[in-house]
Amino acid sequence: MSSERQQSERSASQQDVVKKKVILVTGAGGFIGHHLVKRLVAEGDFVRGVDIKLPEFEPTDAHEFLKLDLRHCENCVKATRRVDQVYHLAADMGGIGYITASHAGITLNNTLINAHMIKAAHENGARRFLFSSSACIYPQYLQNVPDVTPLREESAFPADPEEGYGLEKLFMEKLCQYFREDWKLATRVVRFHNVYGPLGTYDGGREKAPAAICRKIARAKTSDAIEIWGDGKQTRSFMYIDDCVEGIYRIMHSNYAAPLNLGSDELVSVDELVDLVSDIAGKQIAKRHDLRRPQGVRGRNSDNSRLRQVLGWEPNTSLRQGLVPTYQWIAAQCAVADAGRSRKSLVAAE
Repeated sequence: MSSERQQSERSASQQDVVKKKVILVTGAGGFIGHHLVKRLVAEGDFVRGVDIKLPEFEPTDAHEFLKLDLRHCENCVKATRRVDQVYHLAADMGGIGYITASHAGITLNNTLINAHMIKAAHENGARRFLFSSSACIYPQYLQNVPDVTPLREESAFPADPEEGYGLEKLFMEKLCQYFREDWKLATRVVRFHNVYGPLGTYDGGREKAPAAICRKIARAKTSDAIEIWGDGKQTRSFMYIDDCVEGIYRIMHSNYAAPLNLGSDELVSVDELVDLVSDIAGKQIAKRHDLRRPQGVRGRNSDNSRLRQVLGWEPNTSLRQGLVPTYQWIAAQCAVADAGRSRKSLVAAE
C-alpha cells in the first residue's frame, strides 16, 4: 500500500473519530467495564478503555485501550484528554472477604482514583461524568435483619456506611454533587446492588457470592458439602450484568443528577442462592456454614421506586434466568482450568 493511501485512510479514520462522541470507560479491564465497553461500541461511539489490566477472559472491544494506574494524577489527565463522557467504574474492590481485609489500602486507593479522575475530567472539558457507587453506602443500622426493608436513595443519611469501601463511595458521591453545584460538571451517580454474570471474576478472593457459589458447586460432586460464609440466612438481591449495563447507559443519558439505585429487588438468602445454583447444576449439595468468615450486613435489598419513576424501566432478569448462563460459563472455565492442572501434574509425575 502506498504511503499516500495509508495517510488518506488514517485521515479518514481520524475524521470519523471527530464526528463521534469520545467515551471513556475507566475500569474497562474489569467485569462491568468490559461489558459496558461492548455496549458503547455497539452504539457507534468511539470508546477509550482504561485500566491497570486488560480484560481477563476475552479481548476488549474498545477502539483504544490504555493501561494506566489511575491512582496517579498524571494518568487521569492522560485518560481524560478529548473525551465527551466519562463512565468512571475503576475501583479497588472485590467480594466481602476482600473489601473487609484492608480498609486502609482500599480507602486510600479508591480515594486517590476518584478524586484525581473527576478533577481531570472537569479540567479536560468532559461534558458528563458517571460515578459507579455502591449499596455499601447505606447505613448499617438499616440492614441488621434478613427480612430487610428495601433501601431508598434518601436513606443514605444519617450516614453509617460500611467501613472503608462504603465510606469512600459515599464521600465520592458528595464530591460529584459539589463538582456539579460549584463547577457545573454534569454528574450521574449509580448505586450498584450485587452484579453477577459471565466473564466475571470467579476465583482468587475478589469474586462475589454468586460467582463463588457457582465455582464451588461446579467443582463439587453430588452429595458433597460446600463451605458457606456465615449462617446462610443473610439476604441480598442480585442483578444480572445485562440489566446493569442497560441501567448504566440509561442513567448516563437521563436528566437526573442525584444518586439512583441500580439493582434487582428479588430478595433471597444465601442458602436459597446455593439451592438455586444446585438445582441449575442438577446436583444435590449440602451446606457447611462457617461463622468465622465475614458475611456483611444481615439483609440488603434495592428499592427501585425512583429508578422506575426516572427511567420508566428497572432490571427485569430473574435470578434463575441470569444464573443459568452464569453457572454454565463458570463451570466451563473450571473444567478447562482443572484439566490444565491435571495435565501439569501428569507431566511433573513423569
